[in-house]
Amino acid sequence: MAIYPPSPDALDSALRLQPSAQHIRTPELDAVRERAMAYLHGGYPVHFRGPAGSGKTKLALDLAQSLERPVLLLVGDDSFDTRSLIGGENGMRTKRVIDRYITSVLKMESESAPVWLDRALTIACTEGYTLVYDEFNRAPAAANNVLLTVLEERILVLPKAGRGETAVRVHPEFRAIFTSNPEEHAGTHAAQDALIDRMITIEVDGFDRETEIAITMARSGASERDAGRVVDMVRDFRRSREWTQPPTLRASIMIARLAVRLEYRIAADDPRFVQLCLDLLASRTKPAPGGVPDPRQRQMLVRLIEHFCGDEQPLPIPGRRGLAA
Repeated sequence: MAIYPPSPDALDSALRLQPSAQHIRTPELDAVRERAMAYLHGGYPVHFRGPAGSGKTKLALDLAQSLERPVLLLVGDDSFDTRSLIGGENGMRTKRVIDRYITSVLKMESESAPVWLDRALTIACTEGYTLVYDEFNRAPAAANNVLLTVLEERILVLPKAGRGETAVRVHPEFRAIFTSNPEEHAGTHAAQDALIDRMITIEVDGFDRETEIAITMARSGASERDAGRVVDMVRDFRRSREWTQPPTLRASIMIARLAVRLEYRIAADDPRFVQLCLDLLASRTKPAPGGVPDPRQRQMLVRLIEHFCGDEQPLPIPGRRGLAA
């Protein structure tokens, strides 16, 4: 897998990297992958939309690898313009001819021409690679306009002075997978309707408990029991609505991974684990009037930790608003 933009020297080797990742199998994930794969095989791009930490990027990369084609990962950025996607002139190439036909006469001719460097979209379109455009709505809408003809007419339009051609036909094996954050997230741009209209959007706003536990186990190395404790605690906090920023699956993975690496017991009677949970979650709780930390919210988190990570772990109650409420 190549991550763009790479350095020119690393370009050739980067394109040949093939990531190997173990896919997590749960009924919910399998159902999402099956739908998305059917859309991709049908010739349509897939768009995973959801909040940060919901697992969109991992889902997109797993899906891309399942296509068994080289994968290019492009991460959206506010500084993007069209050339960030398709490429542009990068330096000059000089050709010099020395004529010594007559030994007493030296004739020299020099010719310079700009060098064109392809970027991720051009390479993926011409070589039939899979493009994963992560958080594409962090790039300005104008930068993504070039995608309109790529996704609809399967034609990549190039600058007149580009690769020597003004347009190229998209390779039949080219596939595109997009991810985006909601527009209310900081740093995002409103995606143009014409682009959204050309892709199939799948909402990714959180997985079921079984899937979250499986992912947390795989990403942290925690046991099923310990991963379940952390996931249930974070999910209950999420349901409580006592936060300014919702805790996602990423919070569960971070807590479990750090606990395993630092050899903390995932238990309420290990003060190091309790502090770890507070460090990761307390900053998300609703503040007191004036914007200062509310000690009652910290006490609420301690109760959550004791409830779900105590000696007697209760079973989660489906549908309730959360212990913290």
